[in-house]
Amino acid sequence: MTHSPALPKIAVIGTGGTISSVGKDPFDILDYGANGVILQVDELLARFPELDGLAEIIPVRFQAIISTDITYPIWRELVLLLDKVLADNSGLAGIVITHGTASLEETAYFLSLTAKVDVPIVLVGAQRPPSALSSDAGMNLANAIRTASSPLARGMGVLTLLNDEIHAARDVAKTSTFRLQTFRTPDFGVLGHADGDQVVFYRKPVRRVGPDTEFDIRALEVLPRVDIVFAYVGADGTASRAFIAAGAQGIVSAGFAPGSPGAAETAVLADAVKTHGLIVMQSSRAGSGRVFRGQKMHTNGFLAADNLTPQKARILLALALTVTRDPAEIERISLTY
Repeated sequence: MTHSPALPKIAVIGTGGTISSVGKDPFDILDYGANGVILQVDELLARFPELDGLAEIIPVRFQAIISTDITYPIWRELVLLLDKVLADNSGLAGIVITHGTASLEETAYFLSLTAKVDVPIVLVGAQRPPSALSSDAGMNLANAIRTASSPLARGMGVLTLLNDEIHAARDVAKTSTFRLQTFRTPDFGVLGHADGDQVVFYRKPVRRVGPDTEFDIRALEVLPRVDIVFAYVGADGTASRAFIAAGAQGIVSAGFAPGSPGAAETAVLADAVKTHGLIVMQSSRAGSGRVFRGQKMHTNGFLAADNLTPQKARILLALALTVTRDPAEIERISLTY
Protein backbone atom coordinates (compact mmCIF):
# COMPACT_ATOMS: atom_id res chain seq x y z
CA MET A 1 0.00 0.00 0.00
CA THR A 2 1.32 3.45 -0.92
CA HIS A 3 1.23 6.08 1.80
CA SER A 4 1.47 9.81 1.45
CA PRO A 5 4.95 11.03 2.45
CA ALA A 6 3.23 13.68 4.58
CA LEU A 7 1.77 11.05 6.89
CA PRO A 8 3.55 10.54 10.23
CA LYS A 9 5.16 7.16 10.84
CA ILE A 10 3.61 5.39 13.85
CA ALA A 11 4.50 1.95 15.21
CA VAL A 12 1.62 0.03 16.81
CA ILE A 13 2.68 -2.71 19.23
CA GLY A 14 0.07 -5.27 20.24
CA THR A 15 -0.18 -6.90 23.67
CA GLY A 16 -3.73 -8.26 23.48
CA GLY A 17 -6.61 -7.38 25.79
CA THR A 18 -10.23 -6.47 25.08
CA ILE A 19 -9.23 -4.20 22.21
CA SER A 20 -7.91 -7.30 20.42
CA SER A 21 -10.57 -9.81 21.51
CA VAL A 22 -13.40 -11.26 19.43
CA GLY A 23 -16.72 -12.20 21.01
CA LYS A 24 -19.29 -14.75 19.91
CA ASP A 25 -21.67 -12.13 18.49
CA PRO A 26 -22.20 -8.33 18.38
CA PHE A 27 -23.92 -8.37 21.79
CA ASP A 28 -21.12 -10.28 23.52
CA ILE A 29 -19.65 -7.35 25.44
CA LEU A 30 -18.99 -9.02 28.79
CA ASP A 31 -17.99 -12.67 28.43
CA TYR A 32 -16.04 -12.40 25.16
CA GLY A 33 -12.91 -13.74 26.87
CA ALA A 34 -14.57 -17.15 27.05
CA ASN A 35 -14.53 -17.21 23.24
CA GLY A 36 -10.76 -17.55 23.37
CA VAL A 37 -9.98 -15.42 20.31
CA ILE A 38 -7.41 -12.63 20.64
CA LEU A 39 -6.13 -10.99 17.47
CA GLN A 40 -2.52 -10.16 16.75
CA VAL A 41 -2.01 -6.46 16.19
CA ASP A 42 -1.86 -6.65 12.37
CA GLU A 43 -5.13 -8.61 12.38
CA LEU A 44 -6.69 -5.98 14.63
CA LEU A 45 -5.55 -3.11 12.41
CA ALA A 46 -6.92 -4.88 9.34
CA ARG A 47 -10.42 -4.54 10.81
CA PHE A 48 -10.09 -0.75 10.63
CA PRO A 49 -8.65 0.14 7.18
CA GLU A 50 -9.64 3.78 7.77
CA LEU A 51 -6.61 4.09 10.08
CA ASP A 52 -4.32 4.04 7.05
CA GLY A 53 -5.43 7.58 6.30
CA LEU A 54 -4.05 8.82 9.62
CA ALA A 55 -0.47 7.56 9.53
CA GLU A 56 2.03 5.24 7.97
CA ILE A 57 1.33 2.43 10.42
CA ILE A 58 3.95 -0.16 11.29
CA PRO A 59 2.32 -3.11 13.09
CA VAL A 60 4.61 -4.88 15.56
CA ARG A 61 3.53 -8.25 16.93
CA PHE A 62 4.40 -8.79 20.59
CA GLN A 63 1.79 -10.60 22.70
CA ALA A 64 -1.84 -11.61 22.42
CA ILE A 65 -2.88 -12.10 26.06
CA ILE A 66 -5.28 -10.70 28.62
CA SER A 67 -3.73 -7.93 30.68
CA THR A 68 -4.27 -9.71 34.00
CA ASP A 69 -1.45 -12.02 32.82
CA ILE A 70 1.07 -9.17 32.38
CA THR A 71 4.22 -9.76 34.47
CA TYR A 72 7.58 -8.07 34.95
CA PRO A 73 9.37 -10.22 32.32
CA ILE A 74 6.81 -9.03 29.76
CA TRP A 75 7.37 -5.42 30.81
CA ARG A 76 11.12 -5.87 30.40
CA GLU A 77 10.67 -7.42 26.94
CA LEU A 78 8.47 -4.48 26.01
CA VAL A 79 11.11 -1.96 27.10
CA LEU A 80 13.68 -3.77 24.95
CA LEU A 81 11.23 -3.92 22.04
CA LEU A 82 10.67 -0.17 22.25
CA ASP A 83 14.42 0.34 21.84
CA LYS A 84 14.44 -1.96 18.79
CA VAL A 85 11.38 -0.41 17.15
CA LEU A 86 12.90 3.05 17.41
CA ALA A 87 16.27 1.86 16.10
CA ASP A 88 14.71 -0.03 13.17
CA ASN A 89 12.41 2.76 11.97
CA SER A 90 14.02 6.07 11.16
CA GLY A 91 11.77 9.09 11.39
CA LEU A 92 9.32 7.42 13.75
CA ALA A 93 6.91 10.02 15.12
CA GLY A 94 5.43 7.96 17.93
CA ILE A 95 4.49 4.55 19.31
CA VAL A 96 1.05 3.19 20.19
CA ILE A 97 0.70 0.13 22.43
CA THR A 98 -2.61 -1.74 22.48
CA HIS A 99 -3.30 -3.19 25.92
CA GLY A 100 -6.02 -4.70 28.07
CA THR A 101 -7.62 -2.19 30.40
CA ALA A 102 -7.29 -4.27 33.59
CA SER A 103 -3.60 -3.46 34.10
CA LEU A 104 -3.15 -0.73 31.49
CA GLU A 105 -2.48 1.98 34.08
CA GLU A 106 0.31 -0.09 35.65
CA THR A 107 2.06 -0.84 32.36
CA ALA A 108 1.74 2.83 31.39
CA TYR A 109 3.36 4.03 34.63
CA PHE A 110 6.09 1.40 34.48
CA LEU A 111 6.99 2.44 30.94
CA SER A 112 6.84 6.11 31.87
CA LEU A 113 9.59 5.38 34.41
CA THR A 114 11.71 2.91 32.40
CA ALA A 115 11.28 3.37 28.63
CA LYS A 116 14.34 5.03 27.08
CA VAL A 117 12.84 6.26 23.80
CA ASP A 118 12.24 9.93 23.12
CA VAL A 119 9.09 9.71 20.98
CA PRO A 120 5.55 9.83 22.40
CA ILE A 121 4.22 6.52 23.72
CA VAL A 122 0.44 6.15 23.95
CA LEU A 123 -1.27 3.16 25.56
CA VAL A 124 -4.74 2.41 24.26
CA GLY A 125 -7.39 -0.12 25.18
CA ALA A 126 -11.10 -0.67 24.79
CA GLN A 127 -14.00 -1.51 27.08
CA ARG A 128 -15.81 -3.40 24.33
CA PRO A 129 -14.18 -5.81 21.86
CA PRO A 130 -13.94 -4.80 18.19
CA SER A 131 -16.54 -7.46 17.35
CA ALA A 132 -19.18 -5.75 19.50
CA LEU A 133 -21.96 -3.46 18.38
CA SER A 134 -20.84 0.10 19.23
CA SER A 135 -17.32 -0.97 20.15
CA ASP A 136 -14.96 1.78 21.25
CA ALA A 137 -11.94 -0.07 19.83
CA GLY A 138 -11.75 1.63 16.43
CA MET A 139 -12.13 5.22 17.59
CA ASN A 140 -9.74 4.68 20.50
CA LEU A 141 -7.14 3.30 18.09
CA ALA A 142 -7.61 6.22 15.72
CA ASN A 143 -7.26 8.75 18.51
CA ALA A 144 -4.22 7.02 19.98
CA ILE A 145 -2.51 7.20 16.59
CA ARG A 146 -3.44 10.87 16.27
CA THR A 147 -2.17 11.60 19.79
CA ALA A 148 1.12 9.75 19.24
CA SER A 149 1.54 11.79 16.04
CA SER A 150 1.10 15.11 17.81
CA PRO A 151 4.28 17.14 18.43
CA LEU A 152 2.56 18.40 21.59
CA ALA A 153 2.73 14.87 23.06
CA ARG A 154 6.53 14.95 23.20
CA GLY A 155 8.00 15.26 26.67
CA MET A 156 4.73 14.29 28.38
CA GLY A 157 5.87 10.81 29.39
CA VAL A 158 3.68 7.85 28.57
CA LEU A 159 0.06 8.78 27.86
CA THR A 160 -3.19 6.82 27.84
CA LEU A 161 -6.01 7.34 25.37
CA LEU A 162 -9.53 6.04 25.80
CA ASN A 163 -12.93 7.67 25.35
CA ASP A 164 -11.32 10.70 23.61
CA GLU A 165 -9.42 11.56 26.82
CA ILE A 166 -5.65 11.90 27.17
CA HIS A 167 -4.28 11.13 30.63
CA ALA A 168 -0.83 11.03 32.20
CA ALA A 169 0.37 7.53 33.03
CA ARG A 170 1.27 8.49 36.61
CA ASP A 171 -2.16 9.82 37.49
CA VAL A 172 -4.72 7.80 35.56
CA ALA A 173 -6.75 4.95 37.08
CA LYS A 174 -9.40 2.56 35.85
CA THR A 175 -12.44 3.49 37.94
CA SER A 176 -15.29 1.38 36.56
CA THR A 177 -15.62 -2.23 35.45
CA PHE A 178 -17.70 -1.81 32.27
CA ARG A 179 -18.39 1.87 31.57
CA LEU A 180 -16.66 3.51 28.61
CA GLN A 181 -15.57 6.50 30.71
CA THR A 182 -13.65 4.26 33.10
CA PHE A 183 -10.21 5.92 32.90
CA ARG A 184 -10.01 8.97 35.13
CA THR A 185 -7.46 11.19 36.83
CA PRO A 186 -9.31 11.83 40.11
CA ASP A 187 -7.23 14.70 41.52
CA PHE A 188 -6.28 16.60 38.38
CA GLY A 189 -8.37 15.66 35.35
CA VAL A 190 -7.34 15.08 31.76
CA LEU A 191 -4.27 16.48 30.02
CA GLY A 192 -6.29 17.02 26.87
CA HIS A 193 -8.68 15.54 24.34
CA ALA A 194 -8.52 13.91 20.95
CA ASP A 195 -11.38 15.79 19.36
CA GLY A 196 -12.75 15.28 15.88
CA ASP A 197 -10.84 18.21 14.41
CA GLN A 198 -7.58 18.13 16.39
CA VAL A 199 -5.68 16.82 19.39
CA VAL A 200 -5.61 19.47 22.10
CA PHE A 201 -3.65 19.68 25.36
CA TYR A 202 -4.41 21.96 28.29
CA ARG A 203 -1.73 21.08 30.84
CA LYS A 204 1.39 18.96 31.18
CA PRO A 205 2.78 16.74 33.95
CA VAL A 206 5.50 18.22 36.16
CA ARG A 207 6.78 15.00 37.74
CA ARG A 208 9.85 13.47 36.10
CA VAL A 209 9.23 11.03 33.23
CA GLY A 210 11.29 8.96 30.83
CA PRO A 211 13.53 8.71 29.03
CA ASP A 212 15.40 10.87 31.55
CA THR A 213 15.02 8.69 34.66
CA GLU A 214 17.44 6.87 36.94
CA PHE A 215 15.86 3.46 36.31
CA ASP A 216 17.39 1.12 33.73
CA ILE A 217 15.88 -2.35 33.86
CA ARG A 218 17.05 -3.59 30.45
CA ALA A 219 19.58 -6.01 32.01
CA LEU A 220 17.53 -6.70 35.16
CA GLU A 221 16.08 -10.23 35.21
CA VAL A 222 13.80 -9.75 38.23
CA LEU A 223 12.41 -6.82 40.20
CA PRO A 224 12.78 -6.72 43.98
CA ARG A 225 9.69 -8.23 45.56
CA VAL A 226 7.21 -5.60 46.73
CA ASP A 227 3.74 -6.55 47.93
CA ILE A 228 0.58 -4.62 48.80
CA VAL A 229 -1.32 -5.11 52.06
CA PHE A 230 -4.88 -3.77 52.08
CA ALA A 231 -6.40 -2.18 55.17
CA TYR A 232 -9.80 -3.37 56.39
CA VAL A 233 -11.59 -3.59 59.71
CA GLY A 234 -10.23 -6.57 61.63
CA ALA A 235 -6.95 -7.01 59.71
CA ASP A 236 -4.55 -8.70 62.13
CA GLY A 237 -1.19 -8.57 60.34
CA THR A 238 -1.41 -12.04 58.79
CA ALA A 239 -0.97 -10.71 55.26
CA SER A 240 2.09 -8.65 56.19
CA ARG A 241 3.70 -11.57 58.00
CA ALA A 242 3.13 -13.76 54.94
CA PHE A 243 4.67 -11.20 52.59
CA ILE A 244 7.69 -10.80 54.86
CA ALA A 245 8.13 -14.59 55.05
CA ALA A 246 7.92 -14.74 51.24
CA GLY A 247 10.94 -12.43 50.98
CA ALA A 248 9.35 -9.05 50.36
CA GLN A 249 11.92 -6.26 50.28
CA GLY A 250 9.20 -3.67 50.40
CA ILE A 251 5.52 -3.47 51.31
CA VAL A 252 3.01 -0.87 50.22
CA SER A 253 0.32 -0.34 52.83
CA ALA A 254 -2.99 0.53 51.16
CA GLY A 255 -4.23 2.14 54.34
CA PHE A 256 -7.43 3.64 55.57
CA ALA A 257 -7.79 7.20 54.27
CA PRO A 258 -6.02 9.56 54.91
CA GLY A 259 -3.28 6.92 55.16
CA SER A 260 -2.69 4.39 57.91
CA PRO A 261 -3.18 0.68 58.57
CA GLY A 262 -4.89 -0.67 61.67
CA ALA A 263 -2.95 -1.17 64.89
CA ALA A 264 -2.18 -4.88 64.39
CA GLU A 265 -0.87 -4.37 60.84
CA THR A 266 1.09 -1.32 61.95
CA ALA A 267 2.85 -3.31 64.66
CA VAL A 268 3.95 -6.04 62.24
CA LEU A 269 5.15 -3.56 59.61
CA ALA A 270 6.97 -1.32 62.10
CA ASP A 271 8.80 -4.33 63.53
CA ALA A 272 9.79 -5.44 60.01
CA VAL A 273 11.25 -1.98 59.31
CA LYS A 274 13.31 -2.06 62.50
CA THR A 275 14.27 -5.74 62.48
CA HIS A 276 14.61 -6.61 58.78
CA GLY A 277 15.25 -3.25 57.14
CA LEU A 278 12.03 -3.61 55.17
CA ILE A 279 10.87 -0.51 53.28
CA VAL A 280 7.23 0.31 53.98
CA MET A 281 5.49 2.89 51.80
CA GLN A 282 2.18 4.20 53.03
CA SER A 283 -0.56 4.85 50.49
CA SER A 284 -4.33 5.06 50.78
CA ARG A 285 -7.08 2.77 49.61
CA ALA A 286 -9.22 5.85 48.80
CA GLY A 287 -7.87 6.28 45.25
CA SER A 288 -7.41 10.03 45.60
CA GLY A 289 -5.40 12.48 47.66
CA ARG A 290 -1.93 12.73 49.20
CA VAL A 291 -0.69 10.75 52.16
CA PHE A 292 0.95 13.00 54.75
CA ARG A 293 4.05 11.72 56.55
CA GLY A 294 3.20 12.65 60.11
CA GLN A 295 4.94 11.90 63.41
CA LYS A 296 3.55 8.38 63.73
CA MET A 297 4.84 7.44 60.28
CA HIS A 298 8.26 8.89 61.13
CA THR A 299 8.35 6.90 64.36
CA ASN A 300 7.46 3.66 62.58
CA GLY A 301 9.88 4.34 59.74
CA PHE A 302 7.17 4.37 57.07
CA LEU A 303 7.55 6.47 53.92
CA ALA A 304 4.69 8.32 52.21
CA ALA A 305 3.53 7.35 48.72
CA ASP A 306 2.36 10.90 48.02
CA ASN A 307 -0.83 10.57 45.94
CA LEU A 308 0.10 7.38 44.09
CA THR A 309 -2.43 4.57 44.12
CA PRO A 310 -1.18 1.43 45.90
CA GLN A 311 -0.54 -0.40 42.62
CA LYS A 312 1.57 2.47 41.29
CA ALA A 313 3.36 2.99 44.60
CA ARG A 314 4.36 -0.67 44.36
CA ILE A 315 5.92 -0.10 40.93
CA LEU A 316 7.85 2.98 42.04
CA LEU A 317 9.09 1.31 45.24
CA ALA A 318 10.24 -1.80 43.35
CA LEU A 319 12.15 0.36 40.87
CA ALA A 320 13.58 2.51 43.68
CA LEU A 321 14.93 -0.64 45.32
CA THR A 322 16.91 -1.39 42.16
CA VAL A 323 19.02 1.71 42.78
CA THR A 324 19.03 2.24 46.57
CA ARG A 325 17.92 0.92 49.95
CA ASP A 326 18.42 4.25 51.71
CA PRO A 327 15.01 5.42 53.01
CA ALA A 328 15.95 9.06 52.51
CA GLU A 329 16.80 8.40 48.86
CA ILE A 330 13.60 6.42 48.36
CA GLU A 331 11.68 9.34 49.82
CA ARG A 332 13.41 11.64 47.32
CA ILE A 333 12.45 9.27 44.49
CA SER A 334 8.84 9.26 45.70
CA LEU A 335 8.72 13.06 45.54
CA THR A 336 10.46 13.15 42.13
CA TYR A 337 8.32 10.71 40.19
